[in-house]
Amino acid sequence: MQINRLALAAAIAAATAFSAQAQTEIQWWHSMNSVNGEWVNDLAKDFNASQKDYKIVPTYKGQYDESMTAAIAAFRAGNAPHILQVFEVGTATMMASKKAIMPVGQMMKDAGEKFDPAAYIPAVASYYTAANGQMMSFPFNSSTTVFYYNKDAFKAAGLDPEKAPGTWPEVALAAAKLKASGHKCPLTLAWQGWTQLESFSTWHNVEFATKANGLGGMDARMKINSPLHVRHIENLGNMAKQGLFVYKGRQNIPEASFVSGECAMITTSSGFYGNVKKNAKFGFGLAPLPYYPDVPGAPQNTVIGGASLWVLAGKKPDEYKGIAKFFSYLSRPEVQSASHKRTGYLPVTTASFTLTDKSGFYKENPGTDVAPNQMIRKTTTNSRGIRLGNYLQVRAIEDEELEQVWGGKKSAKEALDAIVLRGNEQLERFEKANKGG
Repeated sequence: MQINRLALAAAIAAATAFSAQAQTEIQWWHSMNSVNGEWVNDLAKDFNASQKDYKIVPTYKGQYDESMTAAIAAFRAGNAPHILQVFEVGTATMMASKKAIMPVGQMMKDAGEKFDPAAYIPAVASYYTAANGQMMSFPFNSSTTVFYYNKDAFKAAGLDPEKAPGTWPEVALAAAKLKASGHKCPLTLAWQGWTQLESFSTWHNVEFATKANGLGGMDARMKINSPLHVRHIENLGNMAKQGLFVYKGRQNIPEASFVSGECAMITTSSGFYGNVKKNAKFGFGLAPLPYYPDVPGAPQNTVIGGASLWVLAGKKPDEYKGIAKFFSYLSRPEVQSASHKRTGYLPVTTASFTLTDKSGFYKENPGTDVAPNQMIRKTTTNSRGIRLGNYLQVRAIEDEELEQVWGGKKSAKEALDAIVLRGNEQLERFEKANKGG
């Protein structure tokens, strides 16, 4: 009897070891830290607990530009991850890297998983779809630009805490009142190229680049030195001189100064919501991006930000099957809706938006519907999105030149002319490198 018990225990141990060994690991490289990093880890944990065959292993690889560079190096060395989170400005570059990627639409079909691009919000689906109609990547943390303000600071400055400034002239007036009440940083901007040039253009229905902002071909060229763009950057430059706008750095670095209460207003990603909700020690509001009321057709719609998940080439069929199952899990309306409520990223499917709406979340949390409402308006040729090659380099140029304006070293016109000139050099380089590719 003792021998039988021992034999049974050994058999169970062997079976357990075999089943643990049989689990296929899927490496997922991402750029979500802090509150959003916790969300990514929870998504992986919940999926892993929902089945036994696959294990998603999420790894933080630095900011978006850093993780993309690391993945390119890893691909060349033959040890790339299975899934890579790529921010929207890397889309054209990823689409052109045909040998390095496995189109998501194709992978889902091969794995026998249901995948309907029509289930996604049109502005999201079209952005990640190639000219042949193939969906190339999986929409994950799609965001758009919104306006956050500190209600407590507004109240202290004699401003209506329930009414956000809707236009840029109103932002300037609010900033002046905040400064007069002792606020050292009335306004700051995160992701300045995205919020003040890209979304600014689509929100005002003006051309950012030719060829429908790059969606119509690789021979697109930049157009952001128009009178309206010059006027806006000039206004912000003047606000910087007066201490009404305080520059706090590139990418999302300025967000910390809003959460701490140092800066009272910020334009940044809707995906900042989870951080503010968890960490801000003051009342805050979300509102649509400000606009210039004298511009015909404004406001139009904002464009997609955030990132999508790209699947890399050269993996085993069983690994692709696991990725497909994970993407099916992420597509569930209840998973999408929970992620949207937690983070502020968009509910990227129509079903998840409807589910969120019916749950009463938008009524209970005023302003949380700003991002989806800004995105689901009817788009124009100028506002469908911005998809340009070598865009990491272009964004760096935008940062460099705008910093010259904020520091009083260049006029708005000089800086924007330089962005167009230097940016077009990058676009030409990308076009030459990928012609016929």
